[in-house]
Amino acid sequence: MLQSVGIIVLRILAFTWRYSIHGEQPLPLRTCIIVFWHEHMLAGWHAHRLMKSTALVSLSKDGEILSRILKGWGISTIRGSSSQAGKEALENMIEHLEHGTSIMLTPDGPRGPRHIFKPGAAIASIRTNTPLFLTYIKEEHAVIFKKSWDKFKLPLPFSKVHLHYKKVTYLGDSNSKDLIADFIAECESIMKEER
Repeated sequence: MLQSVGIIVLRILAFTWRYSIHGEQPLPLRTCIIVFWHEHMLAGWHAHRLMKSTALVSLSKDGEILSRILKGWGISTIRGSSSQAGKEALENMIEHLEHGTSIMLTPDGPRGPRHIFKPGAAIASIRTNTPLFLTYIKEEHAVIFKKSWDKFKLPLPFSKVHLHYKKVTYLGDSNSKDLIADFIAECESIMKEER
């Protein structure tokens, strides 16, 4: 009951957030992978709720709550992560992308380390030749949960949220582990840039 009330309150709160778009943004009818750091997941998911997209959410109890929140925003989910059912989640992502559904995920989730770009998003992008939209998010006013591993941010009512997009596509040899590792490192570096 308490969870349900919290989800309703969050849904109302989220609809007060105001978004400012910077860079080339993803389009609803173009298949892509949208990534943002775990600490910004609420604003990141909500900002893209009108796209035909699916979010990757962990198999944990927290992931179950997040799935309910996303369902209320009209976003379907894939359950899994790098630490739990990772191979199945990757294959599921690839299948969705091949059928024209965009994917949203947090490359440092669900347990961190914070701001370390795990390979799942890049591998799915390479295998399906789908562009990655690296999304740097900055909330002007937010509560920061300093004791959480990700320094989770909850935007305050009517907060302005800035979304900075950088579209990247892998153009190297899909069999080169070194080039793929360089691409993942480049994605992480771009995501860490202050805007």
